[in-house]
Amino acid sequence: MTHFTRRSFASSLLATAGLAACGNGINSQRPAAIDARVASTLDFLYSNYPNTRDLAARASGQLVMPVVTEAGLGLGASYGRGALRINEATVDYYSAASGSAGLQIGVQQYSHVLFFMTPEALQQFRTSDGWAAGADVEYAISDRGETISAETTTSLSPVIAVVFAQTGLRVGATLQGTKYTRIIP
Repeated sequence: MTHFTRRSFASSLLATAGLAACGNGINSQRPAAIDARVASTLDFLYSNYPNTRDLAARASGQLVMPVVTEAGLGLGASYGRGALRINEATVDYYSAASGSAGLQIGVQQYSHVLFFMTPEALQQFRTSDGWAAGADVEYAISDRGETISAETTTSLSPVIAVVFAQTGLRVGATLQGTKYTRIIP
């Protein structure tokens, strides 16, 4: 039988958060470093999933998270940094963080882009004090590995998430409960 104290709980949470910070650009706080990762991520996305160019052309803005690292051993955490782009220009920088508890083990990294399909959705994101991804985010999913499909119902959604380039030992990635906070790099 395992007995957890507050101290062991806090220690494991800090250790998990430390693992989640590995390799995600947490030490590259300069805007130029984040912008370079964002440009590289978008190049990868458009090269490997050409259908996303149509989403980008119709979107009012895009939040690009080049690398999000997620780790869990009972408790889980994720963290990443990225940029909000409007009309192909960076306007703000954001961090994405989440925490979870339950049966989980492993580490993974992935990229994701949130496409804000309406000016209202973009404005709500920009004016909120820490926006959290919830049930209102629709996912454009990868089918057959080489294309991403966005169905008609998805393309009418105010926010569309594309999660791609997953690597690691955890299966699946969800943005549910991820909190996005504006940062000053």
